[in-house]
Amino acid sequence: MTTFNNRMKLEFMNKSENESFARVAVAAFISQLDPTIEELIEIKTALSEAVTNAIIHAYDTNEGIIILHCSIEDKTVEITIEDSGIGIEDINKAREPLFTSKPEQERSGMGFTVMETFVDEVNVHSVLGEGTKVFLKKTLNTDIA
Repeated sequence: MTTFNNRMKLEFMNKSENESFARVAVAAFISQLDPTIEELIEIKTALSEAVTNAIIHAYDTNEGIIILHCSIEDKTVEITIEDSGIGIEDINKAREPLFTSKPEQERSGMGFTVMETFVDEVNVHSVLGEGTKVFLKKTLNTDIA
């Protein structure tokens, strides 16, 4: 059995068009694990929600940078999406299904719920005025030759 250990880091502006860029970059990076289509879709979906949250909420209407870290160890993919934006006042409240801090934008408030559905672990660390880190972890069931 081959052991995979690799990591990458991307920085991009909080523009909505960069959500798809992040998704494609992570999909290409984890392709070395030969994930199933289902696993790939699950990771891309969870990642999309985390990046979209950072794009919409972190900097309000200001420009800012989102940093994405992705690492692979054996069959486990770990992704961290971080910003240095406004932070989340109440993480527990933000993780509740249907909660949104931007109801005027017709947001569903399901971002964290979607993330939790598609990956094994979701952790959130946030400090008001300093930013937020969302950590996603998923172990793939694929066989590594």
